[in-house]
Amino acid sequence: MLTLHNISLTLENNPILHHVDLKLDPGEIFCLLGPSGSGKSSLLRIVAGLEYPDDGLVLFNGERINHLAANERGFGLMFQNYALFPHMNVAQNVMFGLKMRKVPRREAEARVQEVLELVELTDFKDRPVAKLSGGQQQRVALARSLAPNPRLLMLDEPLASLDEGLSRQLMLDLRRIIKEVGLTALYVTHNQNEAFAIGDRVGIMNEGQIEQIGTSRSLYAEPQTIFTAKFLGLTNIIPVQSHEGGQAHTVIGDFNVNGNSTAVLIHPDSIQIVPPGTPGAINGEIIDRAFQGNYYKTRARVGNDLIFTFKMSALDPLTPDVGMEIGLVYDDTAVYGLVG
Repeated sequence: MLTLHNISLTLENNPILHHVDLKLDPGEIFCLLGPSGSGKSSLLRIVAGLEYPDDGLVLFNGERINHLAANERGFGLMFQNYALFPHMNVAQNVMFGLKMRKVPRREAEARVQEVLELVELTDFKDRPVAKLSGGQQQRVALARSLAPNPRLLMLDEPLASLDEGLSRQLMLDLRRIIKEVGLTALYVTHNQNEAFAIGDRVGIMNEGQIEQIGTSRSLYAEPQTIFTAKFLGLTNIIPVQSHEGGQAHTVIGDFNVNGNSTAVLIHPDSIQIVPPGTPGAINGEIIDRAFQGNYYKTRARVGNDLIFTFKMSALDPLTPDVGMEIGLVYDDTAVYGLVG
């Protein structure tokens, strides 16, 4: 449905995007995930028609739309700050886009009622938006974006201003509503949990390029680059010293990974604790642990320079404490070669 080919952008002599390619399927929610300054919002603005690329093609249903202004693309956009009109009530805010498109009044009123039911705000239609909670304002902004039946829905950090508890609930509501309507959506966020909960696929951005695309499960289970692994909090990364005989040599041993790997990741979810000195184990010392409910997020020093992160049961009374020597074993199938 949406195709971006070789998109590049420079602003004030600063390269922002570098030859980005991306395809969205009909009905897909695609999340662009990355740190501030990675280029994700700039890419969304190019799709929206609020920014024009220096090079590359923006195609929608096979039609080139680079030259079209934002109001000619038929897309919906939901901003981080919602951009609601404080002097209008809920229904008037939702009606705004329909008025701009000169939709007949009776048809527009029916559509407003329909989308307010969808976002569960029917009883609030006459309330001034200034008297709504942050979560309710977010729903109004979503309803306003949905009202004109956009060909594509774009959301730029829509939950960033909400507290964590409310954000967790609304991210599930957002996915449900978008799927119920059957829209294709491009969603920008810096929050990993948000992207993983909402997106059918996620593209991780770094310095103006997409590092890796996949489902939430595949990205977390099998990162391909050092940046992707670190950004997702997977930090058990060992530099590769050399490759020989199909193996990567590191300071803690040899691993069967790709010959072009520059580092090896041992996935933290595969690590288990055994007594120090156990054959085949990596010996280390626990340096800190943080209680997370049913487990401790734990770090151990291995050798002089490596820090391994993993989980320990918080329910086991024999769980080792800070300062104790331990052995670490891992699943060979959870070892990955990384590049970058």
